[in-house]
Amino acid sequence: MRRILTTFLAIAAMVGLGGVSLAVWPIGASNDLTERKGDPRRGAYLARAGGCIACHSDPGSGHPALTGGSPIKTDFGSFVPPNITPHPTAGIGAWSIDDFARAVRQGVAPDGTPYYPSFPYAFYGHLSDQDIADLWAAFQGVQAQDVTAGAHDIAFPFNLRFGLKLWRAVYAKGPTTETDPDRSETWNRGRWLVNGLAHCGACHTDRNVLGGRRPDQYLSGSDDLPDGGKAPPIRPGDLRDAGWTVSSLAFGLKSGVMPDGNTFGGGMGEVVQYGTSWLSEEDRRAMAAYLLDKDMPGTD
Repeated sequence: MRRILTTFLAIAAMVGLGGVSLAVWPIGASNDLTERKGDPRRGAYLARAGGCIACHSDPGSGHPALTGGSPIKTDFGSFVPPNITPHPTAGIGAWSIDDFARAVRQGVAPDGTPYYPSFPYAFYGHLSDQDIADLWAAFQGVQAQDVTAGAHDIAFPFNLRFGLKLWRAVYAKGPTTETDPDRSETWNRGRWLVNGLAHCGACHTDRNVLGGRRPDQYLSGSDDLPDGGKAPPIRPGDLRDAGWTVSSLAFGLKSGVMPDGNTFGGGMGEVVQYGTSWLSEEDRRAMAAYLLDKDMPGTD
C-alpha cells in the first residue's frame, strides 16, 4: 500500500496546480440511443454473460438481486457495486438510456465523474448500440428496489476521483474484440466474449502498482485479486498443461467441475453460478475454443 501511495503522490506532484483544471475537465462522449428499441430477453442474456448479476447482488445480505454487491476489498480501499434496479433514487431509474450507454461503455457517471476501474467498463467498450439498448430494456424490466447499497471506503488520495482521468488515459483501453478474418466464426465469437463482455482479463491478468492491467501479462494469471484471491493463467499452453480441452472447459464453464474432478471455488465459482452456466452451449464452446486457440468447435 505504501508503494502505491508513493507512486500516486509522485504523479500528483507532477500534475501540480493542473489538478484544478483536471477536476473540471470533461470526459466521455455523448450518445443518442433514445429511438433504439431493445430486446429484454437478449439483454438479460448479455447481463448474465457480463457478470452483472454476480457483481451487483449480495445473497448474504438478504436483499434482492441487483440491489448492490458485496464489498470488493483492494489495496486502494473497499468498492461496493451499486443498486442497478430502476429505482429513481436508490438505483438507476433516473437515468436515460444515453446515461446508461456512457456509463457502461465509457465508465462515466451521468454527472460526468469517472467510475473506478473496479467496474470493468474497459471490457464493455466494444458493445454495440443494439447491445446497449437490449441491456437497458432488460434492466428496465426489473422490479425497482428501494435498497441503498453501501458506500465505497477509499483512503485519501484515491478517493479523489478526478485523478482517475489521468489513469484512464493510460489504462482504460480494453483488449481487442475485433473479428479476425483468418479465424473461424467460433473462435471470433469466443474472442468477443472472453476479451469483452465476459471480461476474463479483469481477474486473470496481473496489475501494476496503480491498478492498471499489464498487457504483456494478459491472461497469465494474478496473485493479487481482491480479498487476497488468486487467478490462474488461462493462456492456451497453460490450459493444456492443466489438462483442459475444449469439451472439458466448455463443461467446466457450465458445471464448475475441473478436469481433476475438483470444483471452482471463490470468485470463479460465482462466475459460473451466476454467469457462464446460463450461457448457451455454443457460446461456452466458443469461449473454450478461443482460450485454447482452436478454430474448429468439434476439436479438442
